[in-house]
Amino acid sequence: MKISDYIDSIIIRLPKGFVFTSNNFGSEVSKEAVVKTLNRMVESGKLQKISKGRFYKPETSVFGELEPPKEQIVKDLLFDDGKLTGYLTGLSIYNEIGLTSQISNTIQIGKNEIRPTFTRGKYTISFVKQKNTINKENIPLLQILDTIKSIKRIPDSTLSQSAKKITEIVANLNEFEVSKIIKLSLKYPPSTRALLGAILEFKNIAETESLKNSLNSITTYSYPGVEAILPTSKNWNIK
Repeated sequence: MKISDYIDSIIIRLPKGFVFTSNNFGSEVSKEAVVKTLNRMVESGKLQKISKGRFYKPETSVFGELEPPKEQIVKDLLFDDGKLTGYLTGLSIYNEIGLTSQISNTIQIGKNEIRPTFTRGKYTISFVKQKNTINKENIPLLQILDTIKSIKRIPDSTLSQSAKKITEIVANLNEFEVSKIIKLSLKYPPSTRALLGAILEFKNIAETESLKNSLNSITTYSYPGVEAILPTSKNWNIK
């Protein structure tokens, strides 16, 4: 079998949007031959390249060609030796959860151990320090807390609009998730805990004493206009 036919037989079984490298083709053929063949496929339009050595099968919709999911673009940064160590956060998810209509080429990743920002093709990859344990169950709650933490920096959205959407998201958490997000929030800045407390109190879905006790009673937190969405904000020194 020709090298191109062998490679094509593997690629055809990969889902569209799946990002792969020359390492996905085993040792039956040389890595150099694989890379040359993949680059020829890019030139012919059969494949697209994200960055050096990273390829994917293009998928077209009525709106044009679709890019791979962000998880695919950075999947090597989300796992270490098969263990989940990172998650998409910040600019990477604002559009997905309905906080903004903007789609960013910056992909932000939450990790316990961070590294400097770098580029991968047209994407900027940056990192957010996460002090809590990262696991599959925690990630949706950490994404909410990260969003509360950066609520003033959400593009194409006002503070009030973002607060309203986040309140809706928190209100849909179950009892276990609410208890968990409170515990996770204790490793976040006081301003994040205060805003979370105001949301929970407004929706009357949790006992917030532990959050209140974690805050300095004389410290104030500036979230202009939020009181229109969260009347309870005054109970948390939010101005």
